[in-house]
Amino acid sequence: MRKENLSHEKRGNALVLLKSDLVVVGGGMAGTCTAITAARNGIKVTLIQDRPVLGGNGSSEVRLWVLGATSHMGNNNRWAREGGVIDEILVENLYRNKEGNAVIFDTILLEKVKNEINITLLLNTMVYEVEKKDDVNISSLKAFCSQNSTEYILSAPIFCDASGDGIVAFGAGASFRMGAEGKSEFGEGFTPTDEYGELLGHTIYFYSKDTGRPVKYVAPSYALKDINKIPRFKNIKTEDMGCNLWWFEFGGRGDTIHDTEEIKWELWSVLYGVWDYIKNSGKFPDSENLTLEWVGTIPGKRESRRFEGEYMLKQQDIVEQAHFYDAVSFGGWAIDLHPADGIFSELPGCNQYHSKGIYEIPYRCLFSKDIKNLFIAGRLISASHVAFGSTRVMATSAHGAQAIGMGAVLCKQLDMKPADFAKTENIKILQQKLNINGQSIPGVPIDQKENLAAEAKIEASSELVLDQIPFDGDWLELKISAGQLFPLKKDVQYSFEVSVEARMTTSLEVELQTSSKIFNYTPDVLIDKQIVELKPRQQNVEISFQNTLKEDQYGFLIFRSNPDVKIRCSEKRISGIVSVFNKSNPSVNNHGKQIPPANSGFESFEFWCPERRPKGQNIAMSISPALNCCQKDNATNGYTRPYIQSNAWVAEWNDANPSLTLKWDGPKNINSVTLFFDTDFDHPMESTQMGHLEDVIPFCIQEYRILDENGKLLFEKTDNHQTINRWIPQNGLNAELLKFEFKHPNTNVPASIFEVYID
Repeated sequence: MRKENLSHEKRGNALVLLKSDLVVVGGGMAGTCTAITAARNGIKVTLIQDRPVLGGNGSSEVRLWVLGATSHMGNNNRWAREGGVIDEILVENLYRNKEGNAVIFDTILLEKVKNEINITLLLNTMVYEVEKKDDVNISSLKAFCSQNSTEYILSAPIFCDASGDGIVAFGAGASFRMGAEGKSEFGEGFTPTDEYGELLGHTIYFYSKDTGRPVKYVAPSYALKDINKIPRFKNIKTEDMGCNLWWFEFGGRGDTIHDTEEIKWELWSVLYGVWDYIKNSGKFPDSENLTLEWVGTIPGKRESRRFEGEYMLKQQDIVEQAHFYDAVSFGGWAIDLHPADGIFSELPGCNQYHSKGIYEIPYRCLFSKDIKNLFIAGRLISASHVAFGSTRVMATSAHGAQAIGMGAVLCKQLDMKPADFAKTENIKILQQKLNINGQSIPGVPIDQKENLAAEAKIEASSELVLDQIPFDGDWLELKISAGQLFPLKKDVQYSFEVSVEARMTTSLEVELQTSSKIFNYTPDVLIDKQIVELKPRQQNVEISFQNTLKEDQYGFLIFRSNPDVKIRCSEKRISGIVSVFNKSNPSVNNHGKQIPPANSGFESFEFWCPERRPKGQNIAMSISPALNCCQKDNATNGYTRPYIQSNAWVAEWNDANPSLTLKWDGPKNINSVTLFFDTDFDHPMESTQMGHLEDVIPFCIQEYRILDENGKLLFEKTDNHQTINRWIPQNGLNAELLKFEFKHPNTNVPASIFEVYID
């Protein structure tokens, strides 16, 4: 028992002093990935989150799915899912939680953080004050946890603000912006008009549930009474819930920081009013058995402050895919701006326009130009309001944040400040460290100078020579145009033989196209075109092209739509080879072709996107000359996903024991072995609600063994589903040969691997 008498002195809360190498404020996807990256690479991290769970807008408190450059597979950004820690999280979520339960996603994030011994996690803890060492350096933060009545003083040499609203950067006095820049500043064609507004608002979702029996509903007094105040109320459907309600948005005309509580009440009014309309208007008889299962209690924020770095990303950088010497991340979500009046606007709920491919994000956008020991992460990064329309999404934010985590590690190891890595001589150190951990920075392969695998003589049990995509699949009716995307060589005249079935005498238009930028997957350069005459029967047809590509890059064999024609497909799937379709995806403003408004700064082009498995079989064909795109040397070329070429070693279909053997001239001291597998970077892996049919990606090798020169088993994995596997021999290893024995993922997918890295 504890008993205290009246005290004439006021009592204080418990006080804890915490010192670490890095303090990360904000436990959304950006802050979480920053902390994990830094902790895994050897520094002590304090991660502070003012909520009871991690994930921010991706958590069970808000329930927005995590997305980025893949954009629901609705754009031309092939193999664009973000790599590294955010990839690991999404792959793990797919494995454990393919149904998309937001509560399970919470547990995965919490487990990832709790498993890192270098992270001190403070949940329900709010930073409220910044202490400065001098005008340009932070010394410590003050925070309070309401759950344990404890105050914290958090000190470190480096800080990262991933708080969303920028509580640390703002308190430290860093330069920031809030709202839209005028067109005169950056010349951005998509600069919003006064009618459209300068800020994106907040959103709250609900989930409904069928109880199997009638449920009445009596709305609270604060519920919206007049549904006509929502101009788009006719878009409301009984089955909509969760992320489908993204357009239930409000607050863009106010202060999206200090007015948040008022905005929340307005959104609650809207939600309960909409549910009242669904249940009691008589227009939704299928709602009789439905009840509200969950309503968000905090709004998901889109926009508030943006802080200034040494560089500010703008619309032209995204659309023109500008190259930056200090690229450390990439984005690919459309520039996605919303009317400030949100759900009460008569304008469309969003205005999305895409670039032709992914764009680079420079390191200079990730630290404050004013405060020398402060990184800025997530939606805080240095970008114009227009560019922010793309960079703000969670997977993009998390990917850039990994660069911050690694940057903080190098700051400690090399006794530097964040800005020091913006120098040309230093940025390559950061890029290399990131890529070894799966970042896949566009155009920046892993430097092979320190890769022992690149020094070895590599022998493969086989190499797939792609002279045929087998004719063993379904028949595809060409209601829309379809294409096969694969890596081609310059100055080669290609011929293809396909099997088609025509219902009547007709013709089939076939094109060979490629991209004007060799790293893109937007067919905007016509190489050649053929018109094939068809008889009303099944037949094999040969298409030969005289014109050739000018560069080694991906090409499209396109079959234009003809509903009277079917084409044979294949059950076989191969790393770096995919079928694409000129289809639409209205949820990301894809209507088959992008036709932007005049003078908006965007380009017109066709969309060619894959189907989600099990749909989207490859188009069966014979190929002459054969594609030699699956060689063993790909395993040490530094690229860990398709980029310009397939970059994967792939074994033959009938190779009973696929293997790679690395042999050196003499014994090598091996500290670690890292293998990069194919978890299909085209798959968006939306984290919640949407659900997926697979829990393990069919390209991913699940079983493999590592043996030495004497045939001794060194390591064995039997249940892999992750992209990156790293084996660290417990007592080190001296070997002059390593043999990797793999098992094919399944009968229709041959074994493949992107990269072997050994140090």
